[in-house]
Amino acid sequence: MIIVGLTGSIGMGKSTAAGMFRELGVPVNDADEVVHQLYHGEAVEPIEAAFPGVAKDGTIDRSELSQRLVAAPERLAELEQIVHPLVRAREQEFLARCKAAGSPFVVLDIPLLFETKAETRVDRVIVVTCDPEMQKERVLKRPGMTAEKFAMILKRQVPDSEKRSRADYVVDTSDSFDVTRQQIRAIVDDLRAN
Repeated sequence: MIIVGLTGSIGMGKSTAAGMFRELGVPVNDADEVVHQLYHGEAVEPIEAAFPGVAKDGTIDRSELSQRLVAAPERLAELEQIVHPLVRAREQEFLARCKAAGSPFVVLDIPLLFETKAETRVDRVIVVTCDPEMQKERVLKRPGMTAEKFAMILKRQVPDSEKRSRADYVVDTSDSFDVTRQQIRAIVDDLRAN
């Protein structure tokens, strides 16, 4: 089974690309979605212990946690030490299920693929990219997003140019959904041929 890592900086269209892989019948494990599930389950207690007051009604209040991290970015590593091992465990369960089902290849949607050295766990890397002005426009439209928060996120991410240079495949989402879909289909065809 070929394990494909899908990544891209914030606002580049990675979630859209992941959805297009799903439409073509490719199993996708979305690390962000796993984190979302963990924030309603097994991560609540350890995060609340480290960041008292961020749990509301048995779930992590993402905006409260985000505000804490903007105020104290050095504590991000502490959060990652709690969350990353739980995400990895879910990823391993996903891979085992797909292997047992006979999937020829799977996609691991990992926003911080290079930043967390996850490229060592995959066979191929797809980087989703777009024009930087388009990226900024997309991100600043998100609820609760500020220029300060966007700058903090970008600072933590490997630059887009470096990601593209390290990719096996690059998907440019600057054009229409149809153009993006064609690029995804070509990658799927190529993976099926290998």
